[in-house]
Amino acid sequence: MRTETKIAKDLLSIGAVFLRPGEPFTWASGIRSPIYCDNRIILSHPAVRREVEAALAALVKERYPGCGLLAGTSTAGIAHAAYVSEILGLPMCYVRGAAKDHGRGNRIEGRAEPGAKVVVIEDLISTGGSVLEVVDALRQAGCEVLGIASIFTYGLEKGVKRLADAGVQNVSLSCYDALLAAAVEEGVIAREDVPRLERFRQNPQDGGWMTL
Repeated sequence: MRTETKIAKDLLSIGAVFLRPGEPFTWASGIRSPIYCDNRIILSHPAVRREVEAALAALVKERYPGCGLLAGTSTAGIAHAAYVSEILGLPMCYVRGAAKDHGRGNRIEGRAEPGAKVVVIEDLISTGGSVLEVVDALRQAGCEVLGIASIFTYGLEKGVKRLADAGVQNVSLSCYDALLAAAVEEGVIAREDVPRLERFRQNPQDGGWMTL
């Protein structure tokens, strides 16, 4: 079984991803969505967690062989970066959403020296805004960001364009297409739901997918 399919099935099995085309979720942005992803749940399921962390470690080793430092996004990527850094024997740091307003005012916790070759560990890529803030903070610190290793990506056009414009590569363990295929196979959704779900991914701001 391909890694992206295995991870998709794992996420569905533990309830880290929910698909409800008939009862849409409302994202913080106000978008009505047939999907909700909460990869923090992975931490509570040791068997799936081991699968995910081993796959992330293999991904970093294969796609970013020059990596010398892992940087977790705050907060969802921190634990995954810690597990993966232990597997690979690499140092890690994490990047706060904003600099502290006390002490040394750190934005980056841990050592991220100028010239360090960094891979950012992220749990989920949607529009790309939050992870690019992390990339920018690391670049401002003088680090070379080799790319991002993430667990799941929606593959939204806005996120893909933002990453391309910023000159940063993301490689995910699994993706929206693999999830839909796995969900049909596992009986989570009906095959007839797939066109609506694909329409959502093409333009999340347009609620037209709900009327298909």
